Amino acid sequence: MPGQPVSRRCLLAATGAATLAGGAAALGPATAAAAAVPRIRPLDGPRLVLLGTAAGPPPEASRRGIASALVVDGRTYVIDCGRSAVTQYGLAGLKLADLKAIFLTHLHADHIADYYNFFLLGAQLSNDEDDLITKPVDVYGPGPAGALPPAFDHDGDPPVVAPHHPTPGLKRLTEKQIEAFAYSTNVFLRDSGIADPRTLIRTHEIELPEGTGAHPLGPTAPPMEPFEVADDGSVRVTAILVDHGPVFPSYAFRFDTAHGSVVFSGDTVKHDNVVRLARGADLLVHEVMDADFYRKAGLPPAYLDHMLQSHTDVTEVGPIAERAGVDTLVLSHICPADPKAVSSAQWRRRAGKGFSGRVVAGEDLQQIPLRRR
Repeated sequence: MPGQPVSRRCLLAATGAATLAGGAAALGPATAAAAAVPRIRPLDGPRLVLLGTAAGPPPEASRRGIASALVVDGRTYVIDCGRSAVTQYGLAGLKLADLKAIFLTHLHADHIADYYNFFLLGAQLSNDEDDLITKPVDVYGPGPAGALPPAFDHDGDPPVVAPHHPTPGLKRLTEKQIEAFAYSTNVFLRDSGIADPRTLIRTHEIELPEGTGAHPLGPTAPPMEPFEVADDGSVRVTAILVDHGPVFPSYAFRFDTAHGSVVFSGDTVKHDNVVRLARGADLLVHEVMDADFYRKAGLPPAYLDHMLQSHTDVTEVGPIAERAGVDTLVLSHICPADPKAVSSAQWRRRAGKGFSGRVVAGEDLQQIPLRRR
């Protein structure tokens, strides 16, 4: 209306909308084509969305970093937040306003690269005023490891970053992220009235049950029974320790809903704890590695040792799924991630040996309906 003041927030949102509407044509054909990133049409009902399927840390242009979303009863639960997770979340047609919780299997960089971006960017100005994080999001993940593993060659100690807190858990990680972006946040708080990110994140460091015998220097994943992490009435989440080489703690998660159950292995070698957690599940999302590819690649000894002691070979995942009695095996956290190195058909064929169910070689933005068998 004439004479009515326009807020800076509305002005910026309107400017963004105008840029999206007319910017592609103004940039020219080549740039416009690059800017026209396709979105997917979201399925109706409960579903699993593979936001990114690449193992890391090295960036792979053809796949985004490991991240998944589970949509149940109008709520979205994100499992791991790899590179470009926030962008993929939007391309999948998911609303930030529906984000209920985030679960982090472990604190390797390729699983948390986009974690804080959900709050740093997802609570900022938006062209859609109804698609902002405005309510606290529960974040579940590992506490402090408590000790660093020995160096690979055991010959001298490498330098220690942040020697006073060399093994931070989820809580300190989040606090330091907030501090690191303080200038940007403080300016936007004053300039545009954004939400204070400290009011939007509720961190929960997962506590292990007593008597597991687990230790950061080993055993990192002794035999144990699953234990409850969260239950909001729509989704019950249980966890178990898995063996991801020197990383501790490293978790697998199970989500039980009225519509079916989904298990995420996290990063792990072949492990009986995954079988215990996944028993009778509808979907098992399991990491996968082609060990032969890395043996032939001429990797440095430390790199090859890490891969073989931290991940599950493609020939092993089918028998794991069969022992667990799951309906569908979904391959994700794929390494090598480059589809030119190993094709989807090859992943499916090799992973399916020893498994009587369905195998899905995960692709970025793939949607899988959640149905109880």
